[in-house]
Amino acid sequence: MYDARSAYRTATLETAAPAKVVTMLFDRLLLDVDRASAAFAQGDVVGGRSQAQHAQDIVAELMASLDVAAWDGGPVLMSVYAYLYSALVDAGVRADAEKLAECRSLIEPLAATWHEAAALTAAAAPAAAGPVPATGAGLLGVG
Repeated sequence: MYDARSAYRTATLETAAPAKVVTMLFDRLLLDVDRASAAFAQGDVVGGRSQAQHAQDIVAELMASLDVAAWDGGPVLMSVYAYLYSALVDAGVRADAEKLAECRSLIEPLAATWHEAAALTAAAAPAAAGPVPATGAGLLGVG
């Protein structure tokens, strides 16, 4: 069955610059953490765990896409991602909204930084160049 919404999301991801994809992942990561917290607060442990698991999947993707050798801050960012992943697992297992709030406090400034980096990259790129290829290490080791 054709799902226009899914097709649109797929096309958006396939044509987006790597930095834009990272910002999209962080936006969804924040949404997942908020949804998990709300579900746990309402007593919906299964729903909260599902959202926390999706957040873990996003962090795993961020870890897999990070080239730690591409820039000096790469290893430090990887350690932040690793801690965040572990904290999300713990929050999901324990249905711990406080741990999710801690995760959100780590994610929020990272998301803002990635949004700034994506905006700077977009502003610096020539308008006629088109999307950035998805191969090779780009800004901050992503690409």
